[in-house]
Amino acid sequence: MSKELVRDLFDRWERVWVDGQYDLIPACVGSHYIRHDEKGDRTVTREDYTAELASVRDGRPGIRVVVYDHAFTDDSAWFRFSFVWPDPETGEPRSRAGMQSYRIEDGKLAETWISMLAPDTKWTDATAQDRWTSTSRSPQKST
Repeated sequence: MSKELVRDLFDRWERVWVDGQYDLIPACVGSHYIRHDEKGDRTVTREDYTAELASVRDGRPGIRVVVYDHAFTDDSAWFRFSFVWPDPETGEPRSRAGMQSYRIEDGKLAETWISMLAPDTKWTDATAQDRWTSTSRSPQKST
């Protein structure tokens, strides 16, 4: 898989996260997705992961994934990012910084390792990338 195809994969994956286009998940995630995250090491089906992602978005309306840095190879990617959202009860800005790496197999996400910092952490960058796969920066604050 070329770096350009990996970029296309993450352009679609951004639409899943940003726009809630869950119909794109089969084009992005393998039938079984291995995850190493706060819930432990586990394998989830596309359907299970779709439900998890919808639950995150429902529980944190307005959540955004703000990307500050990334890199692609032919079969992997990593991102330095923050989740940012308004607190559903108070409207106060909330955030959580993290790093995530992916293994790509047959053009789809096959395995991921995610490390999150404590709640209300954020990267100190003043600007974020315009899009997950771009190298340009926007004046968008991480809040």
